[in-house]
Amino acid sequence: MKTSFAVFVLISCFMSQLSGMSSASAQNAGAYIRITDAKFKKSLMALPAFQFQGVSAGSPQHLKIGKDLFDVFRNDMEVSGYFEFIKPDAFLEDTAKTGLRPVGQEQNGFNFSSWKQISTDFLVRVGYRINGDDLSVDTYTYFVPQAKLVLGKTYRAKTNDTRTIAHSFANDVIKELTGTKGMFLSRIVTSRSTKPGQKEIFIMDWDGANSKQVSSHKSIAVSPTWSGDGKTIAYSAFAFHANEKRRNLDLFTYDTTTGRRFLVSYRKGINSGSAFFPDGRNLMLTISNSGNPDLFKMSLDGKSLDRITNGPRGAMNVEPSVSPDSSKIAFSSDRNGRPHIFVMNMDGSNVRQITIAGEYNSSPRWSPDGQRLVFAGFDKSHFDIFTVNADGSDMIRLTSAKKQNGRMADNEDPSYSPDGRHVLYISNRTGNNQLYISTVDGEVERRITFDNNSYFKPHWSPAFD
Repeated sequence: MKTSFAVFVLISCFMSQLSGMSSASAQNAGAYIRITDAKFKKSLMALPAFQFQGVSAGSPQHLKIGKDLFDVFRNDMEVSGYFEFIKPDAFLEDTAKTGLRPVGQEQNGFNFSSWKQISTDFLVRVGYRINGDDLSVDTYTYFVPQAKLVLGKTYRAKTNDTRTIAHSFANDVIKELTGTKGMFLSRIVTSRSTKPGQKEIFIMDWDGANSKQVSSHKSIAVSPTWSGDGKTIAYSAFAFHANEKRRNLDLFTYDTTTGRRFLVSYRKGINSGSAFFPDGRNLMLTISNSGNPDLFKMSLDGKSLDRITNGPRGAMNVEPSVSPDSSKIAFSSDRNGRPHIFVMNMDGSNVRQITIAGEYNSSPRWSPDGQRLVFAGFDKSHFDIFTVNADGSDMIRLTSAKKQNGRMADNEDPSYSPDGRHVLYISNRTGNNQLYISTVDGEVERRITFDNNSYFKPHWSPAFD
């Protein structure tokens, strides 16, 4: 979240009259949407256009700000998977001529009965005011069947923070209705092609907006990952070692708040595939300076190094992922022949093979609750994304897509969203590797980048409040 963004919460004085429910009780969200039920029945949401509430008609720029607020919020609600939207031509009231609050609470207020007649579950009314570059947004979210105000908040920021306001509002609505924090202020870090033979590290909003390049090695930078607090990125890049006149795949960290970069591991060979521990003080990574790639635990300053795997028999052990409780490591290994997904204790003991089927399984990532893993699996001619319980049971295929030439597309490099309800990955179905997200049941898929670049190894950040 931008540091300039400030949110002021106004709990409307009429809230208790309408709902008799405190904000705390609203967060026990089983009363509104049970996450397990959303797959079978989506709630109907009425979302009228956001109203400009200036003393005169809004300028084109003012109206554009309102449209941007609306579009970002609506997209967040749609991607959440909880809602279907009632078409505006079904509305029984002219929402441009009725207030944001119900009859009895403001002059020319709306009637709950008008929304009940079209089976509305949730009604969202929003108005906004602009004074110079100051933006104020009044939001009201109602549970129509009981004529209750679920959430009443005002957000204040600068006009260039429009997207942040919309994402914050979406997060608050999801939290109030489901009890689970929304993921709409989260970000993505990814490796992206820049010039032929070059890749750099980029950060963007979860929906692909506000892309920003954060590395400039003018070589190949790959495999970025977030720290648990979302303030630090670790990645690897082929850096030039002038004294030896060679390039080496070194491990760097980048502080997103200060822009400072640190060289953490530069042992000859591979220093890559890192994963932060939840405490943010240690990393798991792959190092190959003593031969075949193996997994090591390293302090963030690079001074402490403990070897976790050693073969067996010259096997490669790569792509570590640390479980949310720091007790286990998932990784890829060819120790039994073809590459598969394994899980072991943090000290390297009790190694268990999780995947058996398929010719090549790679890139495991833990779900935020530590119950499942997502990975890329090679199935006959292409890669697809799968999820599986941490004990190897209940495997689910999330992706299946074809290229324009009819051949199957590759879907690779998965990462869970911070709320665990979506998976991010790359797909080459349109030619170049583009970023996509899917719900964890595979039912809803969405492309989030639309350009001529190629993306590699994306990683979803933790949630941001």
